[in-house]
Amino acid sequence: MTDCQGCHEKALGNSFAKAKHATLDQSCAQCHVNVAEHAKAQMNGDKNAPSPSLKKLSVNQVNETCLKCHEKAGQANYAASMHSRRNLTCTSCHSIHDAKSVKAQLKTKDASETCFTCHKSERAKSQRTSHHPIREGKMDCTSCHNPHDGATPKMIKADSVNDLCYKCHTEKRGPFLFEHAPVREECTTCHEPHGSNHRRLLTQKLPNLCWNCHFTGSGHFAQNTGGLDNHGTEQGKYQVAPTGTTNFPTINSRMVEKSCKNCHVNLHGSNSPSGAAFIR
Repeated sequence: MTDCQGCHEKALGNSFAKAKHATLDQSCAQCHVNVAEHAKAQMNGDKNAPSPSLKKLSVNQVNETCLKCHEKAGQANYAASMHSRRNLTCTSCHSIHDAKSVKAQLKTKDASETCFTCHKSERAKSQRTSHHPIREGKMDCTSCHNPHDGATPKMIKADSVNDLCYKCHTEKRGPFLFEHAPVREECTTCHEPHGSNHRRLLTQKLPNLCWNCHFTGSGHFAQNTGGLDNHGTEQGKYQVAPTGTTNFPTINSRMVEKSCKNCHVNLHGSNSPSGAAFIR
């Protein structure tokens, strides 16, 4: 490395001396091709010497260079990932010579900032009112995703979305005597994991979210609006505010505050013998 550093001090950057690659006592030829030919040509003043720069290599050649050593963190499955299919190289995210992060030699100060350079939509969602503590620095994108492993959908660090969520939200795992079907299917049926303007990362506000499935019977028509039920007859006459009204004394409790959760408090599942409606 010292032979190359005399000419390429600027390219090596200020942080390379402290990087893992610099402490392994490896030569630049470990990663760069044509190093000997390049050095010999430079000594002879030959301007047409082959370049050892990785920028001259194809995507596959760059990735194969890195994967010769890096294969313990799911990188063996990188070829099956969306990142590989989009022709990203290892050096698209990592800087070998001048890394900005404390670990992983990233081009930015942390993993999430690296991801957000491409994933603009997720960056916008992370700025919403309800969000995982990524902005606070308590977790980052790699807490849930493995950017090198294409063996799972969305490159998540679990066999399924629910298994991933249960790693932190263990109280929602169950088993429950009474299970809520959408919870059993997938958490993202109701929650937006990257961020939402509704409480608890919900995809919609209540009761609209519940109405996606519970639109008849004891749902929207029969009790929530206090109007006619699905048979055209009057139900309990729960009054709701007319359209455009700002001051109405008998607003239905099923439409305000936590809405459906005012009564159905255990929506993820219940172990109570009388919990079929998730009210306890």
